[in-house]
Amino acid sequence: MDLLARREHSRRELLRKLGRRFAPQVLEGALEQLARDGLQSDARFAEAYVRQRSERGYGPLRLVRELRERGIDSGLADRAVAGADCDWARLARWVAEKKFGAEPPEDRRELAKRLRFLYNRGFDTGALGDP
Repeated sequence: MDLLARREHSRRELLRKLGRRFAPQVLEGALEQLARDGLQSDARFAEAYVRQRSERGYGPLRLVRELRERGIDSGLADRAVAGADCDWARLARWVAEKKFGAEPPEDRRELAKRLRFLYNRGFDTGALGDP
């Protein structure tokens, strides 16, 4: 309960963290009960995760990948990102401007550098147009 009181956790995170101290069969039963009682929800975790990470300037591609790494199935991860109240292109422009300033890129090399940065942040650079 301490873990869930601090922040939302995915089922896999709880299994990993608590698996060191408890037997797997006991842990499975406890996690099922937490889910039935509404105290643990992968959907709620995914929504909170997308909200927090997008506020820090991360794009949808990276968020889906990170959610999958944390044990969230692909469909739920996609729905959490799609349901986010976020203008991804606008966020990408803001992130690029914060990193590189408002000046347009001087040459193709600088443009490629900016696009790589945005791609690593999880933005679809093809959909950005001119960052």
